[in-house]
Amino acid sequence: MYRSSKKPMLTYAIIALNIIFYVYTAVLSGDFVVINYYVIRHYGQCNYFVLNGWYWQLFTAMFVHANIVHLLGNVFFLLIFGLRAEELFSTQEYFAIYFLSGLAGNLLTLLFGPFMVSAGASGAIFGLFGACTIYIKRAVGQSIIGALLFSFFLLMMSSGGNVNNLAHLGGLVAGLLVGYALASRRKSRAVYEYGYSYP
Repeated sequence: MYRSSKKPMLTYAIIALNIIFYVYTAVLSGDFVVINYYVIRHYGQCNYFVLNGWYWQLFTAMFVHANIVHLLGNVFFLLIFGLRAEELFSTQEYFAIYFLSGLAGNLLTLLFGPFMVSAGASGAIFGLFGACTIYIKRAVGQSIIGALLFSFFLLMMSSGGNVNNLAHLGGLVAGLLVGYALASRRKSRAVYEYGYSYP
């Protein structure tokens, strides 16, 4: 079920990108503690701009953070769930989970309407969490109900004021779906190989 960890430390690379991008936006803001609203609106996700063609914001928003506390919180959870994901998934699978989850969360954020401005890696991080949680259960043939309940419990615990709950939800659902698909594919392959391992 577990994959080799002898590959580049993807989680550390993504954390480094988040930190570099934060320093860049902080320099533009002239403040290393709180990022200027207009900088976030330009590099984060401003729904009005996205709906008028600035589609690249759906990706850059994953690396933009509103303040230093926001950044440190996401780095902390990225370390926890990202390093675990590296043990379970290949490089391509890891990137697919991360960016598809982040994109799903940002697309769902468009439902807030044109005046919504958001930023952060939370959707992608929830995707990693969801993929890891359901993958482990599915790969060993256990019920996924517990994984789903635990995932949505964490989602509810993370909700609150000034939290982009739709981004969290979109990322989590995308991660659960991809993790389930990967586990199902490997389980089927393992059964197939086992069935033909005898003369």
